[in-house]
Amino acid sequence: MRTRKGAARTKAKKRLLKKAKGYVGGRRRLLRSRKETLVRAGAFAFRDRRNKKREFRRLWIIRLNAACRERGLRYSEFINGLAKVNVEINRKMLSEMAIRDPQAFDVVFALVQNALKAAA
Repeated sequence: MRTRKGAARTKAKKRLLKKAKGYVGGRRRLLRSRKETLVRAGAFAFRDRRNKKREFRRLWIIRLNAACRERGLRYSEFINGLAKVNVEINRKMLSEMAIRDPQAFDVVFALVQNALKAAA
């Protein structure tokens, strides 16, 4: 007597159906379309988990550049000054500081300016 997949196939289909929740039309209902869509979604998710890190770093740098230019320096000069003063605060924290706590950012900025003046 030959065996058939039966319960295992049903379970696999239900698992895919659960993952495809929220998709529209045949992308949710039709098994082949559902599988293709899920493979593609997985590929995009993998790619974008890496892109997300790049995008956020770009955002923090843009914000820092704006905050630095308001105070009279370029971003690159500010980062160079941070290295000279041995301040190891990452760009995310500096960006948040510039937005939420400008006084603290001004203190860090003053340290950088003093270091740059001393070097010049």
